[in-house]
Amino acid sequence: MEPPAEPRARRLFGGSARTLGDLAASPFRADRDRIVASPFFARLNGVTQVVSPGGSGLLVHNRLTHSLKVAQVARAIAERLTADAAHRDLLEKLGGCDPDVVEAAALAHDLGHPPFGHLGERVLDRLARHRLGLTDGFEGNAQSYRIVTSTEIRGAATTGLDLTAAVRAALLKYPWTRLDHPDPHPRLLDPAPRGATPPPDDPDSGSLKFGAYRTEVDDLRQAREPFVGRIADWQQTVEASVMDTADDVAYAIHDVEDFYRVGVLQQGAVAAELTAWQRESGHFRAITGPALTGAARRPGAAIERLRRQLHRKDGWIADDDAFAAAVEHVREELVEGLLAMPFDGSIEAEQYVARFSARWTTRFVDAITVVEDPSVRSGHVLLAPAQWHEVQVLKFVHHRFVLARPDLALHQRGQARLLGTLVEALWEWLLDPAEESRLPRRLHDLVELAEAELHPRTADRIDKARGRAIVDFVAQLTDGQAVAMLDALSGRSGALWTDAFVL
Repeated sequence: MEPPAEPRARRLFGGSARTLGDLAASPFRADRDRIVASPFFARLNGVTQVVSPGGSGLLVHNRLTHSLKVAQVARAIAERLTADAAHRDLLEKLGGCDPDVVEAAALAHDLGHPPFGHLGERVLDRLARHRLGLTDGFEGNAQSYRIVTSTEIRGAATTGLDLTAAVRAALLKYPWTRLDHPDPHPRLLDPAPRGATPPPDDPDSGSLKFGAYRTEVDDLRQAREPFVGRIADWQQTVEASVMDTADDVAYAIHDVEDFYRVGVLQQGAVAAELTAWQRESGHFRAITGPALTGAARRPGAAIERLRRQLHRKDGWIADDDAFAAAVEHVREELVEGLLAMPFDGSIEAEQYVARFSARWTTRFVDAITVVEDPSVRSGHVLLAPAQWHEVQVLKFVHHRFVLARPDLALHQRGQARLLGTLVEALWEWLLDPAEESRLPRRLHDLVELAEAELHPRTADRIDKARGRAIVDFVAQLTDGQAVAMLDALSGRSGALWTDAFVL
């Protein structure tokens, strides 16, 4: 699939200084190489996916291995779609689907995730908005976009990674800001796109998920400009949609795989939930919402709540027959398959896990299609209904039997407290005039970068710029660096030198 030279050049380079003569050099592969060479990418090896790797006792996915697998799945999807003549014209009409673009965006999509995974993201957002007065707060996707466009340094004269417009656009899973771009804002649509609605406990805070802070909105516009007139201004590009779908697939499969390895997913508990709903689905469907809430601990009730939630949020695709078939398929493959053989670390057990993962990945990749007019809550690239329901059930197993565990909650409350204390300690250090020359160099540089964006400079705006610098700094730490830095700041560490200060 080769678009005309001039539109393709605009899509490739956006506002970059590259020319048509550079086409043979594959700028998308250069983008991928820049991302992989970035220290922010290497840092992901020390950032939590769900639980901190050091606390699991076994090898589980971190943000680096997750990103690599998302890239693998995303490229497989893109190559399958572009090889299919039935999709070729539609892909071209929508702006193109280049496997190198998709792979680069997948590798970069988690660069902005802070220490301690999604827990860290929620804590930093709360601290940014309520303690530091930042209206935009914190969002991992927006932080990834900020890194590749603003805070990563590549060479003396380049801010950001100097990525092509197509890759930056493909990185935007949520191509809007928290509150005011585009206009009208997608959170005002009915229904709103996935992620665009505010959190239920803070309806005035803007979208729960968004792709860029206001400081990067001009860059967002420039990256999306080649797609104007091809897709809605709140809709993902095809390449972003591929990356987003691959992220969902990898999350559904590999988190289940991880918690099977560490012994958290137990066959009996999962079997009881799924088989109880299958046995009594008619009864569960008939009971009222309050009665279902009152029966929260009864096996089968949680998955019935999932079925109702899918109809409420995604009525465009939710189907009871497909849901029942998905429950049955997951029960056969997971309960009677993977979980029937406890993981013992043997070669046989590793091969069993690998076959499970490969079988599900192939099933999902083969079920991908492209549509011209998707639902507002979908991208142009999506799973077939049967496999979409299977992803929802797999994610349910992870949420129900891992994320809801009290022992994980205990662990995460400690991590939340650590981040809050660390932000407070850095704020006090930053405001101490006697210590200005001894700030961590990375924090000092981030303060200068944030203050350089101020026009005009006022005391309130300077404080907010410093707050953003602190958030940028903490978000760039690994789990271990965050712990070590707080230990040092609180006087608990006996080590004079620590890698907590290298960023």
